[in-house]
Amino acid sequence: MELLQGAVRPYAWGSRTAIAELLGDPVPAPHPQAELWFGAHPDDPSLLLGADGTRTPLIEALLADPDHQLGSYCTGQWGQRLPFLIKVLSAEEPLSLQAHPSAAQAAEGFAREEALGIAPGAPERNYSDPNHKPELLCALTEFHALTGFRDVHRTVELLTALDVPELGPYREMLAGQPDADGLRALFTTWITLPQPAIEALLPPVLDGCVTLLRERGSSAHFAAECRTVLQLAEAHPGDAGVLAAALLNYVVLTPGEALYLPAGNLHTYLHGTCIEIQANSDNVLRGGLTAKHVDVPELLRVLDFSHGGLTVCRGRRGGPRETCFDTPAVEFRLSCLQWAPGDAQPVWLRGPGPQIVLCTRGSVRLCTDDGRDILLRRGRSVWLTATDPEVTLCPGAGPVQLFRATPNFDV
Repeated sequence: MELLQGAVRPYAWGSRTAIAELLGDPVPAPHPQAELWFGAHPDDPSLLLGADGTRTPLIEALLADPDHQLGSYCTGQWGQRLPFLIKVLSAEEPLSLQAHPSAAQAAEGFAREEALGIAPGAPERNYSDPNHKPELLCALTEFHALTGFRDVHRTVELLTALDVPELGPYREMLAGQPDADGLRALFTTWITLPQPAIEALLPPVLDGCVTLLRERGSSAHFAAECRTVLQLAEAHPGDAGVLAAALLNYVVLTPGEALYLPAGNLHTYLHGTCIEIQANSDNVLRGGLTAKHVDVPELLRVLDFSHGGLTVCRGRRGGPRETCFDTPAVEFRLSCLQWAPGDAQPVWLRGPGPQIVLCTRGSVRLCTDDGRDILLRRGRSVWLTATDPEVTLCPGAGPVQLFRATPNFDV
């Protein structure tokens, strides 16, 4: 059991306040802070902070003694790799429109790009590793996202409500084939439009959004979708991803609500702070709203055009004071432990490791029977190996909130 220092990722879309506040650093931060990583991803592994002052990259500790650190189950499944990565993610501006491949697609794509000799850091490289990247997010603040294709009939309603003549052929295309194949045809048409055609189509679409908001008000059907299209168009003028975003579900999560994103789910996060846990991969296929590489044929190969509403997960009761967010992903499981003010009831962490415990509110003392004792404050995390003894959690004055990441031993 050792303290674990996370790594801040300074992407341009990040917040200058949320992660800095969590860490107790000066606010605002000098630069946007988008993600705070806890794990052993090779791009930015966390550091184990030894009681003797040593600072060891977690990835080095795993390589040096995988059986002790990860346990036989993990090494049997994933070798010397920690299978999950847990993050604090804070979006001040929208991320790129993106999707992640399935395990089979990632393995094939990585092998193909290796055979072609595409350099690992090349801009046109799609697959940095042979692994898939399912992910789960749990909102810490109100969290806004576009994720998954909206029910086709609802999208036809939106295109009708905009009352834009230039959208007529596309509306009829989808209305005439209101299924996944029709959605694929419309998305493919929009994402492959020549730039002059995009620049001719977007202005009337934006005018239609403005008119709907002016005439029907902010509480009207599709008002949030229209505001989002306008926001994206202002940030990314002339980007086909603005049109594609109009096909997605607009989702607002309240704190404590979670959403699972499987392979092929087209999405972008718009605004808010969340805990995100994912398989330990960085494979991203982008579809727009970015200056980075967009490989349309490869994106179309991995996209899932299933459509409809999304299931927001509120979790199930696990152990005492623990809410578990179940997913089909074998690489990770996320749970949240909470104590109200005045609740001093200790909780015992039982079960196999490895584990990362992250404190997002208050403080908690972690103790083991062999005499180890760590005070975990807000913004800090601890690494528990597969061979660590049972840990007792004793909360501070409260409220206290912890997130616990483990492999998903139940799948």
